[in-house]
Amino acid sequence: MSTPDGVLVVGASAAGLAAAEALRRKGYQGRLTVLGAERHLPYDRPPLSKQVLSGSWQSDKAQLRQPDALSKLDAEFVLGDPAVGLDTAARAVATASGRVLNAEAVVLATGLRPRTLPGQDGLAGVHVLRTLDDALALRADLLSCSRVVVVGDGVLGAEIAATARGMGLAVTMAGPQEAPLAYQFGPLVADLLADLHVTNGVELRLGSGVTGLSGKDGRVAGVCLENGEVLPADVVVVAFGAAPVTDWLSGSGLLCDNGIVCDSRCRAADGIYAAGDVARWHHEPFDALLRLENRTNATEQGVAVAGNILGADQPYAPVPYFWTDQFDVKIHVHGTLSADADVTIVDGDPADRRFVATFRQGGMVTGVLGWNMPKQARLRRQEVVAASALVGGKP
Repeated sequence: MSTPDGVLVVGASAAGLAAAEALRRKGYQGRLTVLGAERHLPYDRPPLSKQVLSGSWQSDKAQLRQPDALSKLDAEFVLGDPAVGLDTAARAVATASGRVLNAEAVVLATGLRPRTLPGQDGLAGVHVLRTLDDALALRADLLSCSRVVVVGDGVLGAEIAATARGMGLAVTMAGPQEAPLAYQFGPLVADLLADLHVTNGVELRLGSGVTGLSGKDGRVAGVCLENGEVLPADVVVVAFGAAPVTDWLSGSGLLCDNGIVCDSRCRAADGIYAAGDVARWHHEPFDALLRLENRTNATEQGVAVAGNILGADQPYAPVPYFWTDQFDVKIHVHGTLSADADVTIVDGDPADRRFVATFRQGGMVTGVLGWNMPKQARLRRQEVVAASALVGGKP
């Protein structure tokens, strides 16, 4: 494959920036354009639910690179102009403002869009948290309220609940799971997480789905549960998942099914690649399509895509990894976890709130979780690597 004269990166967050930087680091000297839907320079998303929301960071501290570092990339940043269409054969992207951007190679890194509840757009005081502007708007509302309900019992919902409680607010977490992250962590770890939140003053209303919102005079007043209960609220944060931003690719000919479907090289079509939360690619060791929504993958996949654009022809086959910080607890996960896995404590003790657990399926270690033991968990990562290398080994 010849080196492309131009590369267009659609998405100006972690995955897109990682691809652009890796291209330059690997010696690419051609035309490089980064198109972003938001007006901001590339910034980091994990701090939004923690440091930015709490106010311990000013928003500019979340920037991934300072302007002088970005200028050294010799790339054109086109910001505040969402992509609205792709001509796959011509490798041309149309934008909301009417621009048409062409390149010999295109990287799609458009990320996710938060899911919403019916009717929430018409009520003041209801928020999602995906962008920097979302975080700043939510913080402003939290500073003038006393009761917040977080609709969502996954990683993002739990982090927001912990941050809001740390700000002194009365916080209720609502969701269908029996405990936070139960579907992912299983009962042992999820019950510990529930105890952590309750001990820190979060009220849990879990095990019952949310059916809608109630309002008064145009502002949210409560969250309605399927068991008939209504949770009073001054502010509601809807954080129960997100969907890959692929609607703009309608008519492009790309296969979009829970993300942009790619081969093991993260290639969706000739000269078209995907990276980050939006990419669903063939993970060769797992022999399965995988889509990961975490910061580590965004960076690593962006780097892998850059290498393949330049001819490396290497499969992208990471050991999945993510972390979450809630109150004084740091949880690190290597590999993939499942609620029905066999869980074994291999280091530390849950009673001391410091431990490492391995998750096994079919007798093989598919995941490792560290609770306030990051180094020890990382040492166990090799067990996941060894298992995935076995013939037929899958998470």
